Amino acid sequence: MKTPAWMPRWHGYALAVAIGMAGGSVWAIAPDDPAPDQNAPTRSTSFPVQATEDSLLAEQPPATPCVCPVCGGDKQQTPGFRSCCHGTLLDWSRFPETVHKMPRPGIFPILPKGPGYYSACDLLTDTCRPGPPKSGYAPFAINAWPFFDADWRYVENIRESDRTIVERLKRMHLNDCLMLSTGGEFWMRYVNESNSRLTEANNDFTLTHFRQYADLWYRDLARVYGEFVWADSQGQELAPVPPDVDLGDILNLFVDVNLMDVAGSPLYVRAGRQELLYGSQRLVTPLPWANKRNSFDGVKMFRHGKNWDFDAFWTHFVPPQADEFDSADDNRTFAGLWLTNRPRPGEFRDLYYLYFDNDNAASALGVTRSPFETHTTGTRWSGDRDGFLWDFEGALQFGNRGNNDLFAGMATAGVGKRLSRAAWSPTMWLYYDYASGDDDFTDDTDHTFNQQFPFGHYYLGWMDLVGRQNIHDVNAHLYVYPNKWTTVWLQYHRFWLAENRDALYNAGGVPYRRDPTGAAGSDVGNEIDLVMNFHLSRYSDILVSYNKFFGGSFVESTSGPNAAVDSEALYLIYQQRW
Repeated sequence: MKTPAWMPRWHGYALAVAIGMAGGSVWAIAPDDPAPDQNAPTRSTSFPVQATEDSLLAEQPPATPCVCPVCGGDKQQTPGFRSCCHGTLLDWSRFPETVHKMPRPGIFPILPKGPGYYSACDLLTDTCRPGPPKSGYAPFAINAWPFFDADWRYVENIRESDRTIVERLKRMHLNDCLMLSTGGEFWMRYVNESNSRLTEANNDFTLTHFRQYADLWYRDLARVYGEFVWADSQGQELAPVPPDVDLGDILNLFVDVNLMDVAGSPLYVRAGRQELLYGSQRLVTPLPWANKRNSFDGVKMFRHGKNWDFDAFWTHFVPPQADEFDSADDNRTFAGLWLTNRPRPGEFRDLYYLYFDNDNAASALGVTRSPFETHTTGTRWSGDRDGFLWDFEGALQFGNRGNNDLFAGMATAGVGKRLSRAAWSPTMWLYYDYASGDDDFTDDTDHTFNQQFPFGHYYLGWMDLVGRQNIHDVNAHLYVYPNKWTTVWLQYHRFWLAENRDALYNAGGVPYRRDPTGAAGSDVGNEIDLVMNFHLSRYSDILVSYNKFFGGSFVESTSGPNAAVDSEALYLIYQQRW
């Protein structure tokens, strides 16, 4: 591969990576790394897994009582840090309750547990742990959930001297009423694509982003959260997609207020700029693969309980602007109601309604993309029992697009099996994904499903050549763990169009190949993806992904003479969090 002309600009980045690598190693081997008896197993229910179990509390030595003169309460008790704020005794190990555990996505693995080395640094320093170390971040290069939902409450139950450097940045008690957390991420992705986006161009470039957040709480009554992002791209031979470049902006900036208790759990209202994540993320995601994640300006009301969650939100999408401050697009309104039931650990049932109104006019290849107004109602059931895994989701959509009525739908069915006693702890999945298309563009009803704000990269192939619109996809997945700090994920996808006269849509929902006669057929092709993640230390990872798309007869027929129909990509990711 050639050396890009912009490589000299990277001296500073190389230094940052070197410092991050060194810092990750220090955090893993320094004496302030938590002792083994404080590393309780974390739940293995999502991809990546969010380690948040309130019941797994570390033991603390007896503390010296400190009686508050106002309320008479003991401010230092085990477990957790306690304080007396204006006469109210607070157990900070359980606050704030606004933290939302990430719902289980589809294609979820079951991560290995038990004694072992959980990072490369653990191996190098011969640090055998009884189970996965606790963390608010994912043990993976891609952190799917927003940082404002990272659960660091377990830190309250660890002595200050036993906390890692990163843990010392979390839950800093400024006084008995105020608590501050901070953190962030440096992320670098090198990309080498041949026949990039099926344009016959070879694209060799690097994406980087830097994120920094601050999180201030007053008791469990009010919260101010802010997060800055700088995202850049170097060396692209094609025009960068919009999320690739955003040179200094606000990713999140909101205020939470605890309104009241409803059935034993607090009801919050959130106002400001925020990421949205719901259910499987097939329709609503922050888009964690993107260099700059999705943001929305608006208001959300939510109540998250032990078995039931309820959310209602009304927002405007915030499109990324490369060289300008991002502002909400008032022509793109996104709102919804989301209800989740967890009848038992590991099982999720969702019922939802989504409203999306886009008044901007856009079209491509004779397909009207907008304006549109969609109403989407759907449900999902996902879980595992005795090693058997399942994931089913379906949605109907109605409204209008352009001058036509809209009636469309999508469906997903997946079953899996985890072989817990087999070597490398394999998890296997078989899925069928469907999203409707339009077979007649001359009538007054449109049947092409609108994918809303999806995490298509996760579900429909890492090449991002296929979106959840006018598509059939039969796909199989295999997760294996050669050791507890290495994840290997193999995928196979078989794509074909739902309707021959409709277009092939990419991961962003843009139509880019179409035969209006339908003579090109429906065979889009096949894709294989190999993903390997190496967990270097508790807060750093390297991910390597090789991906190959084999174009079918539809792609061949809609390409120029002697044009390449196959495409491949290599991704290398390094991330460091703090």
